[in-house]
Amino acid sequence: MLILFNKPYDVLSQFTDRGSPTTRATLSDHIAVPDVYPAGRLDRDSEGLLLLTDDGRLQARIADPRFKLPKTYWVQVEGTPDDDALDRLRRGVTLKDGPTRPATAARIAPPTMLWPRTPPIRVRQSIADTWLSLTITEGRNRQVRRMTAAVGHPTLRLIRWSIGDWTLDDLAPGAWRRA
Repeated sequence: MLILFNKPYDVLSQFTDRGSPTTRATLSDHIAVPDVYPAGRLDRDSEGLLLLTDDGRLQARIADPRFKLPKTYWVQVEGTPDDDALDRLRRGVTLKDGPTRPATAARIAPPTMLWPRTPPIRVRQSIADTWLSLTITEGRNRQVRRMTAAVGHPTLRLIRWSIGDWTLDDLAPGAWRRA
């Protein structure tokens, strides 16, 4: 079984929240299917496609960077990245834990099908923001955010649009469907 879930902002990519003095939203607040587990993860402050499965081999294939499954993100960044910044992302940038693999990076129009985020991103009147499409084939901790910051454009909002051939399509935040 494979489940496609549109993880909302501020939801943990796990079914329980152990060790927190306050209760935080988890997958169990949205998905009541037994014996499925996330294949990979999205940070609490990221949104978008999360795959869950009961098949351990499929879970490993999706999450393991050796298989180089492409993951596409729509990233709202501070400022307007010039061609040099995009080229650096395309070549791969060096982070504290080493160089990243080359990425596919392009400026895009603001996605029209997006839902409002609660809370909204911080808006600074004097600084423009730009949407990028960024496709990577690895999945380090907070990698996309660190990559955009490394080229001088911090991430304001991060939405994973696709993993391999699976996409969000018209899946609303907090909704899921079987693939």
